[in-house]
Amino acid sequence: MKFGKIDINLEGEKLDKDHWELPEVKIEWAERSDPGDKTLIRTGGTSWRIKSWRGGVYPIKDPMRTWANHYGKRFGNIEFNATHYRIYSPEKMAEWAREMPADFVFCPKFPAIISHYRRFNNCEGPTDDFIKGILALGDKLGPVFLQLPPHYAPKHSEKLMKYLNNWPKEIKMAVEFRHPDWFKGGEEAETVWELLSQKGIGAVISDTVGRPDALHMRLTAPFLLVRFGGYDGHWSDEKRLMVWCTLMKKLMDAGTPLNSFDLLVHTTDSEFTPETCSKFEAMIKKIS
Repeated sequence: MKFGKIDINLEGEKLDKDHWELPEVKIEWAERSDPGDKTLIRTGGTSWRIKSWRGGVYPIKDPMRTWANHYGKRFGNIEFNATHYRIYSPEKMAEWAREMPADFVFCPKFPAIISHYRRFNNCEGPTDDFIKGILALGDKLGPVFLQLPPHYAPKHSEKLMKYLNNWPKEIKMAVEFRHPDWFKGGEEAETVWELLSQKGIGAVISDTVGRPDALHMRLTAPFLLVRFGGYDGHWSDEKRLMVWCTLMKKLMDAGTPLNSFDLLVHTTDSEFTPETCSKFEAMIKKIS
């Protein structure tokens, strides 16, 4: 995740803080729901085609065709970026789903043809094809997320709002805002935020040091999708992860009806993703 990534060599002082904290959480969803027995907490990366994981996540001699299965045994979710570049058939999606254990979920990214190229214009066909594909994941379909282009500002939101209004309610969806104006409280932006709340659509939280405004902490749906930009083993990663663990304990202790928390970890070339996920999982286990 290059969005909000800082160059440690140039801006390393931004990481060398004694204290890290999150902004105050704002619960904004309109409908309350029963989260069940507990909040499902999952971690994962952005791809299973990572060669540097040989000898760790993947046995050294196992061929690449087995990596999806090994990935599913190690992680609880995946930021499924493949769907951003291509709309896959239901048959292919079902094949991938069969590789994964029962409690694993895919978090597919919306196709770029919808969000970046057509910008929500005349995209009924690609949307229908995308939905057919992801529904083939069955109970392994997690929250789907719509990443807006960096230059997509609230003033462009008319077509976006129409698109969100037509999205099927039964499929969990979250929007990732990137343009700074989405976080400044303007009337056009707040109209969209209100729509998210009314429709039960989430707002992706990007924990990336160079863009603190994207750490908005506005919960517009009873599930949480966080994209975590790590710094490859820098000690600040552990402190930032602990902040999220502390928040989850606070929300669970307060009985906040949060169904799931998915932490999607980004590190350089994904090399440190297993280590980062392991740290978070150990922290959560201690405080649960």
